[in-house]
This record gives sequence, C-alpha cells and structure tokens, in this order.
Amino acid sequence: MTRDPAEPDGPAAPPEPSGRAAGPFARRRVLVLAAAATAACLAAGLGLAAASTDAPAAPPDAARSPAPASALDRRAAETVLANRARAVRDRDRTAFLATVATAPAAFQQAQAQLFDNLRKLPLDDWRERVAGVENGDGPGAVTVRVALSYRLGGYDRAPVTRTRYLAFAPRSGTWVISGLPARGPGDAEMWDGGPLTVVRGRSSLVVGDAPGLPEIARRLDRAVPAVSQVTGTGWPRRAVVLAPAGPERASALAGPDRDLTEIAALAVVTGDAAPGGGDRIIVSPATFARLNELGREVVLTHELTHIATGGARDGRTPVWLIEGLADYVGYRKAKVGVRAAAGELARDVAAGRLPDALPGPDAFEGGSARLAQSYQESWLACRMIVERYGEATLLRLYRAAGRMFEDAALRSALGVDRARFTAQWRDYLRRELR
Repeated sequence: MTRDPAEPDGPAAPPEPSGRAAGPFARRRVLVLAAAATAACLAAGLGLAAASTDAPAAPPDAARSPAPASALDRRAAETVLANRARAVRDRDRTAFLATVATAPAAFQQAQAQLFDNLRKLPLDDWRERVAGVENGDGPGAVTVRVALSYRLGGYDRAPVTRTRYLAFAPRSGTWVISGLPARGPGDAEMWDGGPLTVVRGRSSLVVGDAPGLPEIARRLDRAVPAVSQVTGTGWPRRAVVLAPAGPERASALAGPDRDLTEIAALAVVTGDAAPGGGDRIIVSPATFARLNELGREVVLTHELTHIATGGARDGRTPVWLIEGLADYVGYRKAKVGVRAAAGELARDVAAGRLPDALPGPDAFEGGSARLAQSYQESWLACRMIVERYGEATLLRLYRAAGRMFEDAALRSALGVDRARFTAQWRDYLRRELR
C-alpha cells in the first residue's frame, strides 16, 4: 500500500508532497485452490428447488424457532447452489431468481441487483458449494457457509475463492434459500450493493460505483509499461481495480481491521497462491480525488508494482524493501525533488535526527509515529541502490531477499553486509536531505 501521500494537495504539491502516510500493503491471505472450482452440480436434470412461488408456508413447528444445523438436507442445498451457479455462468436471470423465489421481496430485489452486477463482469467461471452448516438465526432456518469460486476472464489466472453465507429454510419437503443470515453475506465483494459500473482499459478492469473510473483505467494503462520497465514483463501486465464510492466500503473490501478512510489506494495481494489469482487494487475515491495529477500517478504506479512483484508473497522479504521498491518505481519518472518528496524525513535530518537503522516491520503499522519517514527512508534506500549499483541489482536484491536472510541477500546482491549497507544509506540521507 502506498502511504497516503497527501496533505490535500497531493504528493508533488510543494513543499511537502508526501504528507501523511498509512501502513504497508495488505498481505491478506486469500485461499486460492483449484479444487474449489469443482463444486458438485448434483442431480442433473432436476428442477430448481425453489422454482415454485406458490409453495405453502413452513409448518408451524418449523416457523417457531431456528432449525438445528443437522436438519439441513445437504443434497437439496447443493442442488440449489449448483442451479444458482449455473444460472450465473449462463447469464440466465430468470433461473437465478427462481432460486430465491420464496424469499422475502427485499432479498429478492437485492439478489436481482447482485445478478445484474455479475452480468457486467467478464466471468469465466462461477461455482458455489456447501462448505459448512451452522444453527440458524431465523424461523426454521439454518445458516449455510458457501464456498464460492470464480474467475475473471483475462485477469485471474487462478480461481478466486471466497466465503459467503446464505440462510436456508424448509419449504414443501425440500430446502430453499430464505435470505441472508444475521452475520451478513460473508467476505465483502464489489458486486454487493447498488448498480456497478465496469470500465475496461487496455490493461485494466475497473469495477465500482464511484465517479472517475475511466480516469483510473487510463492512468493504470499508462502505469503498466512504467512498472514493466523496472520489474520486467514476467507478470500478467493487467490489473483489476475496485473503486467503491465510500471509504467504509473500501475498508470492508480491503479486509478485517483495514481503514481506508485516509488512504488513497491499497494493493490486496494473495498469500502463497499463484500470482494473478485474485490480486486487486482497491481505490478509495474520496481520498484519491484529493491528490494532484502527479500524486495519482505515483499512487497507482506504486500499488501496481506490488501486483507486478507479487507483494513479496514469501513473507521473508523486508517490508522496507517491498515498500521502497514500489515507491522507487512510483517516483522514478516524477519530476519532483528529493526534499519535496521526503519532507518529513528531510526536516528530521536537518534537525540532526538521522535514523540509526532501516525501518522494521512495526514502523509501517498504522499507529507508527514515524510512518511517513519510514516510507521515505525505504524509498531512498532503494534509490541509493539504483544510483550505486543499478536497477537490475535492486531487482536482484529483491528476489534474493525472498530466499535468504536480509544480511545474506545484501552480501549476495550488493557485496556488503547489513552494517555496511546501513552506513552507506545514512551517508546518502545526509547528502541528499541536508
């Protein structure tokens, strides 16, 4: 995640373009399993379980209290989910809505909007299956945990798996979808809610309900070759961006405990899964709109660098190197001075507060008192490596750091140990910022 570069004027606005910062990119682990795409389509040829709109009400005993999880006929529920998923794949709105035909009208309307949103997406696949059953929280209902697997054609190289929840209830001797359980739909998705806009760029797919989506697509299209000039072309060179209208929705899409209220954009990179399976850039448009032209370019290029490099899925690469590389690529062609881009750090150095060591992981947490300086220190460390050793060596260090300890990676790529590298970096800060 790029630091929120701005005071409201954006990262390149003199005299302090970098402004407030916000923590590292999200390393949320999104389980991506090919096997999850093989959800069973039971009872081929059977009719839709909830197709009838004139089914009698549930028996009085079932309506008085939630049903125990053990009461669910899993075969019936699997059939409903298989029919529902098939309707999404076939883009058959009537068949999809038939699976919720006995649910309350408000839920049916929400599901109709969900289907209309899905129909705008380039879905290559969509599967749903029962992953678990819990006691219900509605009359006669149980809560079904649904394993969803989908793939955006041309963007996701591996299936994306998500956890969703639906309430099921007995009707006319079978089980049907009766609505959402009290816990909500599960993993937040961009298609939940109001009508979506989908903008396709040359190298980007921007999905959201915020204004300004075509601009985001244009900027990302320009950022792809800029990133590839540094990282190489061994990545898909395509990106999916989610742009919800409100920061609260953006925070929900980013995952638990993520607050995008003051963050312009954030890259959500899958964990140990195959690169390209579910990587997303989330833009918080209200904050993004406060950036100036250069700020928007830097932010999107930074986040796209995380996508291109895999966001250090190894879990070993130092955060200073992950964020420093992304900032280096973001600022690489920006016509902005070092002191302007690293205003907070420049003030510290001028006051004699030169950092003793490269920032550790805790320095990038949201509550860090030196969050902005941590990003600036990391950027200048990578900038120094390029000036002294070249861009190819910076990439070699990045890759080495994913395979070995930091000191060993520095020795392997730069020929210096951590102590010597730190001394070089401190000299560089002193020279560039005083």
